[in-house]
Amino acid sequence: MAPRKIIIDTDPGQDDAVAILLALASPDEIDVLGITAVAGNVPLDLTAKNALMICELAGKVDVPVYAGCDRPLGRPLVTAEHVHGKTGLDGPSLPDPHMQLAPGHGVDFIIDTLRTQPSGTVTLCPLGPLTNIANAFRKAPEIIERVQQIVLMGGAYFEVGNITPTAEFNIYVDPEAADIVFKSGADIVVMPLDVTHKALVTAPRNEAFRALGTPTGIAVAQMTDFFERFDKEKYGSSGAPLHDPCVTAYLIKPDLFTGRHINVEIETQSDLTMGMTVADWWGVTDRPQNALFIGDLDADGFFTLLTERLARL
Repeated sequence: MAPRKIIIDTDPGQDDAVAILLALASPDEIDVLGITAVAGNVPLDLTAKNALMICELAGKVDVPVYAGCDRPLGRPLVTAEHVHGKTGLDGPSLPDPHMQLAPGHGVDFIIDTLRTQPSGTVTLCPLGPLTNIANAFRKAPEIIERVQQIVLMGGAYFEVGNITPTAEFNIYVDPEAADIVFKSGADIVVMPLDVTHKALVTAPRNEAFRALGTPTGIAVAQMTDFFERFDKEKYGSSGAPLHDPCVTAYLIKPDLFTGRHINVEIETQSDLTMGMTVADWWGVTDRPQNALFIGDLDADGFFTLLTERLARL
């Protein structure tokens, strides 16, 4: 089969970085048409720079990287330096990029790509707030039916919230954008905290990255060394959850994951539960199914895949 064409929409973030590296290391399965940066974990100038640095780390300097939206649709930007550090990629000492951002806006790149590629052949892979995707859908609604699939990291149900008691960070940062995307009618696959918290980088798994002995393997180990301190302190977990790589792993080996087709609505009105993904896991409403909501994964298979692919870079 031909590799799956994707656009990665991202706010790197250590786990975003690993997701991008996994995609770039898997050209037989994934064709990265471009990367669009969005404000989220850190402001846009840093997320765009980090995306360039990751491409250079992977040796994939021909992948175009675009700067997208620098703020949510209708609210101030909330960032997560308390998790990812002041640069968003604290941990390794990566050199400043030589690559330059591609000319133009990330939203326009998304629109133009969906218009010019054959309909139903491009998958969108949002790893951060959904601002760029929502703006593309608002600006050019005719592209929605041309999207093959949206595979995103965001939301939570049983695991509740990680930025508020009820909301996961990516959705909370721009709930209005998430509402637009989930109501778009596109084919959506969701990687919520319910599954990503099971993708834990334990000490042996991180040592497997470091033991690769490559700049990429060592950098990933250093990223998770830094990243895990937050989750160990907050959740008492044995390591850092690799949220975003679940998206790219799903594209490569979907049989690692299980979930349900359910209805997912986004809370945009309540101060108490703003940004909550109201997931009808038990089918107690008559609201139509609009997403495949992933609930579990084969963690050992996930890390075997990730380690094997990182070894290629």
